[in-house]
Amino acid sequence: MTTPPTPPTPATPSWDPAQYLRHSGHRLRPFVDLLARVPALPAERPRIADLGCGPGNATALLAERWPGAHVTGYDNSPEMLQRARAEQPALDLAPADARTWTPEGPHDLVFSNATLQWVPGHLDRFADWTEALKPGGVLAFQVPDNTDAPLHALMRELAATPRWAPRLAGVLRAPDSVHAPGVYLDRLARLGCAADVWQTTYQHVLTGDDPVLDWVKGTGLRPALTALADDPEARDAFVGEYRALLREAYPPAPYGTILPFRRLFAVAVKGA
Repeated sequence: MTTPPTPPTPATPSWDPAQYLRHSGHRLRPFVDLLARVPALPAERPRIADLGCGPGNATALLAERWPGAHVTGYDNSPEMLQRARAEQPALDLAPADARTWTPEGPHDLVFSNATLQWVPGHLDRFADWTEALKPGGVLAFQVPDNTDAPLHALMRELAATPRWAPRLAGVLRAPDSVHAPGVYLDRLARLGCAADVWQTTYQHVLTGDDPVLDWVKGTGLRPALTALADDPEARDAFVGEYRALLREAYPPAPYGTILPFRRLFAVAVKGA
């Protein structure tokens, strides 16, 4: 009996802060929208964690809203932390992995923007995070909720073709990496939180050559680019095939290319 080959372990993506920030305006908007829904925190000088802080440009907004707060930005990407330290020297930054990170001491706010979709089993992390919140403390997060969109569906279909499956099987984010809104509400409510969960679909107008490809090179395509980094010819071939699919799925208009992008938000306030 022939034993089927073991799928490769998903690569930890390498991140390119410059590429990520090429669309910083569009990427910052959901952070600002989530921040606007966070209520008053228990302490006058709150303890805040930004889990998955990336290049730190958004983390700085937390410090602006709560002057005097102890804000720490956490990320597992050395490249992102290096960029954050260079551009936001006033921030407290530390390496951490959301799969294992647990707050040290009581917190008033645990905030996470566009990170948990990369964390398998993140629902099971909520208990540790809410346990560390003070009464009235807040867990607030936002995740892209569009794995069914052409942006991701075409990427997965291409990666599953005979040419690419040996290199990319199991590498990309799974279609169920984000759960239905009701799943999050139920889990947070059962942890003793008053939860508000909602979805928003942004109609981003992107400009430039192959703007949707340029967008996804900073985020969802990173695992494939990482897996093919040792073979530039194969990497460029995969990107070329994917580019052709995206051009058909997202045709340009005279004013730019529309990228519909759905996101899921949650704000959970811990009870007394």
